[in-house]
Amino acid sequence: MKLPHWVRGDTNAFFGFGVNVLVNVLTLTGLCIGVIKMPASDVFGVILPALGIALVAGNVYYTFLARRLARRENRTDVTAMPYGPSVPHMFIVIFVIMLPIYLTTGDPLRAWTAGIAWAFIIGVIVLIGAFIGPYIRKYAPRAALLGTLAGISITFISMTPAGNMWTAAWIALPVFGLLLIGLLTDVKLPFNIPIGLAALLIGTAIGWIGGAMSVPDVTGAAKDIAFAFPHLKVDLLIDGLRDMAPLLATAIPLGVYNFTEAMTNVESASTAGDRYNLRSVLLADGAGAVLGSALGSPFPPAVYVGHPGWKAAGGRTGYSMATGVVIALLCFFGMFGVLGAIFPTAAIVPILLYIGLLIGAQAFQATPRAHAAAVVAALIPNIASWATGQMDNVLSAAGTSASEVGMPALAGAGVVYDGLKTLGSGAILAGLVLGGIVAFIIDKRFWHAAVFSGAGAVLTFVGLIHAEKVQWNADGQVTLGYLFLTVVCVLFALSRPSPRVPEPGEPAAFEGSPSPAPVKEPAAVA
Repeated sequence: MKLPHWVRGDTNAFFGFGVNVLVNVLTLTGLCIGVIKMPASDVFGVILPALGIALVAGNVYYTFLARRLARRENRTDVTAMPYGPSVPHMFIVIFVIMLPIYLTTGDPLRAWTAGIAWAFIIGVIVLIGAFIGPYIRKYAPRAALLGTLAGISITFISMTPAGNMWTAAWIALPVFGLLLIGLLTDVKLPFNIPIGLAALLIGTAIGWIGGAMSVPDVTGAAKDIAFAFPHLKVDLLIDGLRDMAPLLATAIPLGVYNFTEAMTNVESASTAGDRYNLRSVLLADGAGAVLGSALGSPFPPAVYVGHPGWKAAGGRTGYSMATGVVIALLCFFGMFGVLGAIFPTAAIVPILLYIGLLIGAQAFQATPRAHAAAVVAALIPNIASWATGQMDNVLSAAGTSASEVGMPALAGAGVVYDGLKTLGSGAILAGLVLGGIVAFIIDKRFWHAAVFSGAGAVLTFVGLIHAEKVQWNADGQVTLGYLFLTVVCVLFALSRPSPRVPEPGEPAAFEGSPSPAPVKEPAAVA
């Protein structure tokens, strides 16, 4: 079989996914310089080049996996997994790890070394998860896996971009409309112009004509352009690991989060027709985080949400490698300051909202219709986590915190902060547990539901879900609640009810079930 390295749909996916990664690298650059007050020379000369090496290595590897899968199954429509800096981890390493150290010591270098060590620990945990994740995926309902992935996509991937869009709707909405027309319908642009490129250029033109951008900002940013190639920063990594104990409290649950998210992304790709080996994906994720940290980057890369979106856009095996190479070159030359001054944010972020729409829809389309309630149950912890994060940010901007305001005062204002904080802690694992329980109860598989509920009790007891940190007896009340639910499920299981009979033609409920037909995708735009 002749497998092309590039097809027309790769151009579409390249501009869409490339813009996605571009936004995230611009964001982490601004966080390092604006929040941690790191010198621009360290950010552009060390962190971004280190991230660039990890990204190009990972995307080349995922291109290899896609081409191997295509040859094995004799198909030309295999889409490579998207790979880039993990969005939730960007904010967590800045605000949870690096910022407290910077505020305490006033030393950005100390904060940086702690972030590097944290990313290294994350990578090691994901490598360990590569040998555990396949078993979780085999026995967890698709509604739980895809539902919690949709929760991440709708909240952390879509909501902030949506907010950015409506602050400059005159730029963003035409871009969003172009993306929807080009990616969700079979309408083509004249001369087969890639819709992602057209949308970005039109949004940028509107922004410049409308005065949202300025030439002095571009010329000022151009001063940071300089070539820098990464080299090992093992000394910084060792310095950070010397005080490892405080880092483990967040690194352990977030490492588990990382491999669970990768697992749900692999399941998402499977429902779209591309069945990747989960262990291969997780090993690459862990290796990328370890490699990046050794070179000086505190931002672990990961497989992205959105494979079905790039598949629907026509992307195959070439777009991933091209994205990795181009982003790496931009990192090496320190171009992100200039790009941030040229392209309006409102012209870039609509692609993230599109991905959120697609992943949210897939969670319902690729699971049994009877499991719709399980999908919603898996969504809820992620919504709670996002909501409490927004509350914390608002209170921090006001110079206070939830503990200083007090729970009675918040409750009096109708804000159930305490409960939402507990529900949203360890959201992706909590969503997996809750979605699994609901799906099994719907199917009247009460022994399975009891197992998932018992797992919820264990995870809560050690603090991996529904707790702010890892410790014994992290939240006794929630642990007890899961144990009582386990007893309820066992009592119903003893009555030996007949399991729910699947509807004719419904998608498979489990990874181990016969594969469902791929979800019908929108026509790709050439």
